[in-house]
Amino acid sequence: MKTLSKIYVGLIVFFLYAPVAVMIFFSFNGGESVWVLDGFSFDWYKSIVTNQYMLSALKNTLIVAIISAVISTVLGTAAAVGIHAIRSKFAKKLANTVTNIPMMNADIVTGISLMLLFIFVGELIGLNESLGFATVLIAHITFNLPYVILSVLPKLRQTDKNLQEAALDLGCTPLQSFFKAVIPSISTGIFTGFIMAFTLSLDDFVISYFTCGHYQTLPIVIYNMTKKTVTPDVYALSTVVFFAVFALLVLYNAIQNDSEKRRSK
Repeated sequence: MKTLSKIYVGLIVFFLYAPVAVMIFFSFNGGESVWVLDGFSFDWYKSIVTNQYMLSALKNTLIVAIISAVISTVLGTAAAVGIHAIRSKFAKKLANTVTNIPMMNADIVTGISLMLLFIFVGELIGLNESLGFATVLIAHITFNLPYVILSVLPKLRQTDKNLQEAALDLGCTPLQSFFKAVIPSISTGIFTGFIMAFTLSLDDFVISYFTCGHYQTLPIVIYNMTKKTVTPDVYALSTVVFFAVFALLVLYNAIQNDSEKRRSK
């Protein structure tokens, strides 16, 4: 059974990462073909630096990812604290259910519904273009919030209930006790929530596609390139994005493991 389980896991890993491995391999292709290897070269990585269209899309993506991650982290932490403070079990379950809906909802449904909402509001207030940077940012904050809340809530449950009261007894105001006692104890949850929000925003395509208008993010630019002849510079750019996201996930897991070790001690 152990041998079969290892084979099963190996096949899953192979089918998951074989396409990524092929993409990385052909990103170093010396020719313009995306299926015939013609030498080893870094030319396609160099071409990214001079491709203003890609660089502009990358800048747009990073701006949206950073701003949405920061805002959703602040709002999500505040929401998690509010949900944790609810005493009614029914109200708390209801709040948790409402929080989970955006995660369980299909991206295409979320994208279309947000698009219709933004267009309706834009027509209502007389905007010439209803979709753009602001709508993409709001959409990203919307789907990032539940992930931040779910990252912070477990840390709040692990926090000693008497911690804030002890800070109050030592002379802190309620606001000071929150920032000096509660925030440090849940800081790992806040940081992991930020990383998760940034990562999800960085590689989102479906929701961004329906809410972007003329504001082009990197996933949308790559998608538009695939409609024409695909060149290896798309592979090179995708490889860079893959390793950036991979590094963030490694950092996320390292923080989680460190937090578990501290908790066990």
